[in-house]
Order: sequence, then structure tokens, then C-alpha cells
Amino acid sequence: MTADSTSSSDSWWLALRRWFRREVLPVLADLRLAIALLLFIAAASATGTVIEQDRSIEFYQANYPESPALFGFLTWKVVLAVGLDSVYKTWWFLALLAAFGTSLISCTIARQLPALKAARNWKFYEKPRQFRKLALSSEFPVEPPSGDVRKSAESAESAEKPLDRLETLLGDRGYKVFRDGEKVYARKGIIGRIGPIVVHASMILVLLGAIVGSFTGVVAQQMIDDGDTVPVENFIDIGFLSSPARFRGWSIHVNRFWIDYLPTGQIDQFYSDLSIVDANGNEQDRKTIFVNEPLRHNGVVLYQTDWAISAVRVQLNNSPIFKLPMARLESPDRLWGTWVPTKPDMSEGVSVIAKDLQGTLFVYDGEGKPIDTVRAGGEVQVNGITLKIKGIVGSTGLQIKSDPGIPLVYAGFGLLMLSSLMSYASHSQVWALRDGETGKLYVGGRTNRAQVAFERETIAVLDDLSASLVTTDDRALMSKS
Repeated sequence: MTADSTSSSDSWWLALRRWFRREVLPVLADLRLAIALLLFIAAASATGTVIEQDRSIEFYQANYPESPALFGFLTWKVVLAVGLDSVYKTWWFLALLAAFGTSLISCTIARQLPALKAARNWKFYEKPRQFRKLALSSEFPVEPPSGDVRKSAESAESAEKPLDRLETLLGDRGYKVFRDGEKVYARKGIIGRIGPIVVHASMILVLLGAIVGSFTGVVAQQMIDDGDTVPVENFIDIGFLSSPARFRGWSIHVNRFWIDYLPTGQIDQFYSDLSIVDANGNEQDRKTIFVNEPLRHNGVVLYQTDWAISAVRVQLNNSPIFKLPMARLESPDRLWGTWVPTKPDMSEGVSVIAKDLQGTLFVYDGEGKPIDTVRAGGEVQVNGITLKIKGIVGSTGLQIKSDPGIPLVYAGFGLLMLSSLMSYASHSQVWALRDGETGKLYVGGRTNRAQVAFERETIAVLDDLSASLVTTDDRALMSKS
């Protein structure tokens, strides 16, 4: 490559960077664009909350028919075509998140970082008129004007003392003081200027975590009978860049599943004592989980989400014990039922219905008439035989989830809380100038928040400074009076 081609390439690159900074970056950093994107994200999230997510086609056909269409246009075909059945995994929702993150980064580069850099610069005031722009300022006579012949060597020797005293007063109140001869600049609370940058960083982390989770997350749901051991197989969501490989080589064993009930019969809490076992049946991890208390194993989290009655164990007279599966009944209440044959040819039988794991079952004849109620461990006479209820088998409903984006989301929210505390810090600035022409000391300051507290603090500094400027002759006059 020749020198001319290298120079041309560099010029092209510089021109592109200049065009991006002048034309593109201001648009991306525009607050109106960020607000618009945020509104679109909020609207999409609200849609994902109202419309049930990740259901079957039959569900959407039943709930969003073509005639009559909801709101005149929302049918199951529209729901599936636009991706409203899985809003948070659609390309357009992820594009909105990426665009909003890009806007935040652009705003940080174009606005927040320059503001922080400007706040860190030393800014000395060199003219008395500059103090007139400050909301809070004062002036003190500290020496005769430069043209006064009465100016003595003693006054010249003491000319630096007011600024020394001011430095001490400001330093005692936490200010970082900078001095340049007859000029003083002091500041504190620079962390308040960093707060907005940390807010942007936290929001970007949350957005990045959501995108990473969408592309690399895996979600499975499993109903496991009490006492069973099963591998994770029922995957309902697999990210584009993920695979269920991390779920292979181990299984879930339910040591025990039980429910605690209130005296009213309502459920208080349900628990699952789970073990993670390898291919040889060796236990790798174990924990009793319940709602909001999951089991974490090698980046996979097992949540307690549901429960059911899977089977009932029965015995007819002295027959072997049979484990009959129970199915969920179509009813407003949670009911499970099964049919128990009472003859070898299955020509007769009874229905057994259970509503919870407390052990009470309802027995109905072939015509649906109630026969009796029986508890687990009890027996009842039906069709000339003794039906013994040996127990009810419950099953636990687990959500098994792997989401590599979760740490980023947690870190983002942690930074957001930290930035909220940082934002309470006021960025306060104080300037001072000893002007030899007027023989006065000018002091002023400003802050970006907590104005009343800053005024009280500055007035206290000015009072202390004013008291220190009383000369020896003045003290003598005051004592004589």
C-alpha cells in the first residue's frame, strides 16, 4: 500500500467520523427519540401482559376468532403474524431494546461525558463582574485600593490571609480547593455529576441482559410425581443461540412433595424436596423449594410453580395395589378424577374424585350419584367389594430455567439503586477573587440542587470569613466601645 492510498484511507475515515459526530450522533442522543422509543417499549410490554404468551394455536383461535374480531381487527391470524403471542422474543421488540440502548449510549457520549469533563475543569474567575452572574455572592474590603498612598507594608503582608482563611473554611466543609495566586476555585459533590452516567449504564445493562436472555435462555416445564426421577425434557422456549445441552447428564428426583393447608382448607404453601442426580443416580445437589425459594444448580434454576394430583393407589379386596392415574376435570374448581373398575371385565366401576392432598376422596356410582366419602387409608363398600384407598400421589410443577442474562439485569438494577443515591449529592462550586485595584475580596457560588442548604453553608462561610477580616485596630476600637 502506497503512502497516497494510506493518506486517502485516513482522510476517508476522519470524514466518516466527523459526519457521524455532526449528523448521526445528535439525532441518536436526542431526548425526544429516547422518550419515543421508551413509549413504544412500554406499549409492547403492555401488549405482552394483556395477550397471553406462548400458548397453542388452538388457544388463540378460540380466544381471538376472526368473527367477530376483537376491536374490529385483532384476530388470531394477526396475533401470530405480528408475534403478539411471544412479544418479548420478536425481532421488532429486540430491535426496540437495541435502539433504546444505542440512544442511551449516544446521549452518554454526546452529553453526559462532556458535562462531567466540564465539571472537573478548574474554573477561576478573573474579573469582579463575573460574580454578578452568581445567585449568591458577596464582597469584602481587605486592603486599601492600589492608588491609596496609605497602603503600607503591613497591609501588603496580610493581603494573602483572607484567601488562606477561605481555603481553610472551605476545606473543613469538604470542598476540594484550587488556588492560583489571588484566585480560588472550590468544588464538592462531583459524584452528583457521575450519577446520570451511572443511570444510563444501569439501563444499558438491563437492556443487554434482556437481549442476552432472549438469545441464550432456555425454559422448560415439568410435572413430576412424588418419588419419581425424570430428566428435563419438556422445553417450551430455546433461545436462538442456545441449546438444551446443559440439561443433559442429570435428572430431577422428587424425594417428597407436600402441601401445608390453613385451618380454612386453603393452601398455605406447597413444598418440593428435590435432588439433582447424575446418570448413575448419585446425588449432586439437594434442597427443599417452595414459591420464591428456588434451587440453583450450575446456572440452572428450578422454581416451584404448580402442583397436581397425578394418581391414587387403590386395592380391591385383597388384590395387589394398583396405581391409577387421575386427570384434571373441566371444572371451575381444581378437581381430579379417575374410574375404578369393580369387575374383572370392567363392565362396572365407580368414579373417585379428589380436590386436594388432604386425603379426602368422593366416590360416585356409574350414574354419577354420590356413594360415600373416604379418606386415604380408609375403605368403602361398592358393588359388593371392598375398595381400599391406600394413598394419593401428588405431583410438583417445576419451571426449569437457564438465563445467562439474569446477572446483567441484577447488576443493572443494583447500579440503578446506587445511581439514585449518587444523584442526591449536590455539585456545589465556590469562587473567590482578591482584586488589587478595588481592594476587595469577591466570593460567590452556586449549586445544582439543595439550594437552601447551600445558601446556609455559604452564608456561614462568609460570616466566618467576615469575622476573620476584622483588623487589630478594629478590635481595639470595639473593645474601647
